[in-house]
Amino acid sequence: MKIFRTFALATALLVSTMTASAIADDKAVVQNFYDLLSNPTSQSHVVEFKAATSENWESIGDYSGKNKAREQFLGQVRGFGKLIPDLNWAVEEMIQSGDRVVVRSRATGTPEGPLFGVDGQGKGFDILTIDIHTIEGGKIIRSYHVEDWAGAIRQLRAK
Repeated sequence: MKIFRTFALATALLVSTMTASAIADDKAVVQNFYDLLSNPTSQSHVVEFKAATSENWESIGDYSGKNKAREQFLGQVRGFGKLIPDLNWAVEEMIQSGDRVVVRSRATGTPEGPLFGVDGQGKGFDILTIDIHTIEGGKIIRSYHVEDWAGAIRQLRAK
């Protein structure tokens, strides 16, 4: 009986350690996504993002059915980087459950030109974002995301 308890305890510890390691690895993979968003014109961050996402990764921001593939998303991110050179996408909380990693983050920046048709004339924005990433085989295969761009526009229009 004592041998069985020792074996059960050892197995539980091993599984717990392996699970904690997998969760830490998944969170590190997801962090690459935000490192790119904060450094959208950096080629090294593009390489890390591609390594962290599957070839068929898709960005889902609404239910229009017009999801973005990886290259489309990278083009959009590069555009944001040129328009908002000080763009910062700070992770404030990361929660994992199974193959999903949920991230609450804060995006800040000061556009150097019109953002969504609004010229903030040197004003910045500070918005909340929520993302749900699905991980498979150590790579992100899908990312659902919501950003408060309406809040950014309100901040840029404020007098």
